[in-house]
Amino acid sequence: MKNSSTSYLADDTADRDIWDSLKGTIASSSGFQRWQLEKALLTALPDPTESSNLEQSEQSEQSEQSEQSEQSEQSEQPEKLDQQVRSYLRETLETLAY
Repeated sequence: MKNSSTSYLADDTADRDIWDSLKGTIASSSGFQRWQLEKALLTALPDPTESSNLEQSEQSEQSEQSEQSEQSEQSEQPEKLDQQVRSYLRETLETLAY
């Protein structure tokens, strides 16, 4: 007879394997890639209410921060992809439900 904790661990591993496979498939889809591009463009657009002087100082700060974030993102990529896929699925389902 199987131990219930062993069965639970096997189920958890199988679920994780399925999620990883789905996540990879979704991440490589054209819809997900388009969604990522739209998110990046929206993030990169300047706020029209800000003054140009403020923007210039922010741009220099952003370039410094972007170098730092690139280094930290390399270690966080699996978690970041997981969160992005979850957000993409949530937004897609909300759009379909609407």
